[in-house]
Amino acid sequence: MEYDIKDPKQAEGGRRRIQWAEREMPVLRSIYERFIKERPFEGIRMSACLHVTTETANLARTLQAGGADLVLVASNPLSTQDDVAASLVMHDEIPVYAIKGEDNVTYYRHINAAVDHKPHITMDDGADVVSTLHKNRREMLEHVIGGTEETTTGVIRLKAMAADGALEFPVVAVNDAMTKHLFDNRYGTGQSTIDGIIRATNILLAGRNFVVGGYGWCARGLAMRARGMGANVIVTEIDPLKALEAVMDGFRVMPMIEAAPIGDIFCTLTGDINVVDKAHFEVMKDGAIVSNSGHFNVEINIPSLEKMAVEKRQVRPFVEQYDLPDGRQIHILGEGRLINLAAAEGHPASVMDMSFANQALAAEYMVKNADTLKKTVYSVPAEIDAEIARLKLLSMGVHIDVLSEEQVHYLNSWQEGT
Repeated sequence: MEYDIKDPKQAEGGRRRIQWAEREMPVLRSIYERFIKERPFEGIRMSACLHVTTETANLARTLQAGGADLVLVASNPLSTQDDVAASLVMHDEIPVYAIKGEDNVTYYRHINAAVDHKPHITMDDGADVVSTLHKNRREMLEHVIGGTEETTTGVIRLKAMAADGALEFPVVAVNDAMTKHLFDNRYGTGQSTIDGIIRATNILLAGRNFVVGGYGWCARGLAMRARGMGANVIVTEIDPLKALEAVMDGFRVMPMIEAAPIGDIFCTLTGDINVVDKAHFEVMKDGAIVSNSGHFNVEINIPSLEKMAVEKRQVRPFVEQYDLPDGRQIHILGEGRLINLAAAEGHPASVMDMSFANQALAAEYMVKNADTLKKTVYSVPAEIDAEIARLKLLSMGVHIDVLSEEQVHYLNSWQEGT
């Protein structure tokens, strides 16, 4: 078995952490137990490009239990937990190509290792495997029957491909499942981003001006948690409906160019480029802290800051200080990459339980239905979403009401009056 990890000797520590995460993932565990019996992926080659974390490890083990011939690679150079990668290789015999801090060349060599697997199913977190297949490795497209996508950014890219008629196989947008974006994006990203910023900087958030770039589900979660820590939260947006919602939620809303001179901490969560740009760096406070929790580091225009700076140095792990000609210092966290994974451990396992249950069941859906699906992006079927919610509530010991026959009749009848 071929693989590329940092140190196989870290495997035992990784296994203990994977087992700890599993305790918080009862929905995925129930799917694991069913997959062992039914083997829905028997004979299916699967290439997963995801953050290599303890939670992902439990998804990988679930897919393997279902019969999948799986290869796992990192979807971000800084998100890999090396002990987890080692455990998957040494204890589960899953080929992993992921090393925390890998350079760009190594990152794409690993992406190509996923493509070399000749996958029937792709499982992406940012659409890098799909993009590589379509741009550089089209000879491998003949093997692919479908895929799944985990992130907002990836879904945006895939929908653009579908609109252009460029997408060569169907993809299920796992990110758009209600049990994914309402919980993972809001509660997972909200908590883990705060965790990453505090671990990297050890600063007090209370009383600081905290600028949140965007007000999608991830940004909503961060704004909520930052306010809970006592920060004065400012939201920037381009969508009038989302901006109005942020105002109604009690946040100050303004353009980034107005927020830049007053912000102490910045975090972008939009999926677009240059949300923090040269014009913003030019007016930021001395000591401003800039981070990103959107998928790619392009949300912060770091190349422009590099050109502006007279000196750059690392002052703490995951904190780079840029000295500007006028004496101001600006700090970039985690090279502008996902700060919740670069400096922390990503989302808590209990919320990833639902996200990865969606991944597992969406992959099963794709295997069963690929022949009838068109080359476009599909939502997770509503029945899958509802089943995951039901299982999660059950695992939490929460019970809900059931409609009576009379209530069902009333809801389905137009003859009933008031």
